[in-house]
Amino acid sequence: MAARFVNIDRDTPMLMPPDMRDWVDGKHLVHFILDAVSLLDLSTAHINHRGSGDAQYPPATMLALLIYSYATGTFSSRQIERSTYESVPVRYLCASTHPDHDSICAFRVQNGDLLAKNFHQVLELAARAKLLKVGNITLAVDGTKILANASKHSAVSYGHAAEQMRLLEEEIATLIARAADTDSAPLRDGLSIPAEIERRQDRLEKLKAAASVMRERAKERHAAEQAEYAAKLRAHEERIRAAKERNGGKRPRGGKAPKPPQEGPEPSDQFNFTDSESRIMKAGSGQHFEQSYNAQAGVEVESRLIIAGQVVDAPNDKQELTPTLGTLDLVIESVSQVLIDSGFYSEAAVKGVESSESGALSGVEVLAATERHKHTRRIADLEIKAEPAELPPEAPFIEQMKRRLQTSAGRKAYDLRKSTIEPVFGIIKEALGFRRFSLRGLKKVNLEWKLVSLSYNLKRLFHLGAELQSV
Repeated sequence: MAARFVNIDRDTPMLMPPDMRDWVDGKHLVHFILDAVSLLDLSTAHINHRGSGDAQYPPATMLALLIYSYATGTFSSRQIERSTYESVPVRYLCASTHPDHDSICAFRVQNGDLLAKNFHQVLELAARAKLLKVGNITLAVDGTKILANASKHSAVSYGHAAEQMRLLEEEIATLIARAADTDSAPLRDGLSIPAEIERRQDRLEKLKAAASVMRERAKERHAAEQAEYAAKLRAHEERIRAAKERNGGKRPRGGKAPKPPQEGPEPSDQFNFTDSESRIMKAGSGQHFEQSYNAQAGVEVESRLIIAGQVVDAPNDKQELTPTLGTLDLVIESVSQVLIDSGFYSEAAVKGVESSESGALSGVEVLAATERHKHTRRIADLEIKAEPAELPPEAPFIEQMKRRLQTSAGRKAYDLRKSTIEPVFGIIKEALGFRRFSLRGLKKVNLEWKLVSLSYNLKRLFHLGAELQSV
């Protein structure tokens, strides 16, 4: 008996128009996102109320298109436009219309306030569905590097800029003198002295502008470092005073006073001509550098939903604990614990959070690693340990923090950090594939990070089987 094959016929047209719903499973993510967007308030969407020009795509369609695209790993506006032709779920979402990439990009950039509002509303929907705890929560906070939409090869350091400006000024002076010398040898075909002078002058002006920006940044950095230096100096003097009292007026040995910060830009300070607000930062295991932003997120540990976050241009997290907690969504009523790694830890930062007397951070306890640990589980970690002894009130703060993590309750709570916030970043970078911002500038990348967080939260609710209810 001869083998039989399914007949593949690409030439015969369909006799009846297809129903797109038959091509998308009823439990598909696209249905969930469309249902969720229908529950959101889109009254603040940026639209053309004059009615002039071409007909606009409805804000609900554009928002759902962006959320679904980001939730499934498509971030470029041109790729999103292409998916309206090639992806069956996206064709269904857009009802076989095709928003162009300019409209997609414009809607994304012009609706930052709408995205922030919808981010809050999605968390309200999650709380109403009993999937997000809003009171007495445990919050895990961390940061991750996301590539900027710029190459590190488009950056210049302050030291290199100064050297280049000196060379350009010398070359311009040489070309001007050569133009005045009638006996000078002619240039190669296609080159002219005025054009070469103009090209160098243009480069010189750009370098001067970059150097000016780096000097302004250095002033801001010095002001912040000066305040930190003053605090360290007061703490040092207080330790000396307390030690003298204990030692009968004798000054203790050791304990050098902190050094005052240096003014002015450092030779290694960077400026990127493509995205001037991005920075060269350590990436991966710290063995290489990339042009990046530092994306912060706070995750509620039970639901693994993102409830706080921002993007900063700081290369490390040392000063970012309080600002990140300041972005905590208003749906959260109270926080009991905040879990952070050693990158966020400082005595001033922890005390600043725990001493807050208003809002959701009243009475919060911070559990922080005080030094970096490898992710491998040591044999000592498997052993049952006795509860650590109580410390006297005057014990150094870092020792008190270490004791918090040595208690059985502290170890159990802190272990949640590795199983919550780190997997969230892993899902965003690996499952969604979001490793580079499409937009440029700190304000716009914050907008895009809000869109990423919103898309992640909706996809997370979808996998949790959420039954969303209107406000």
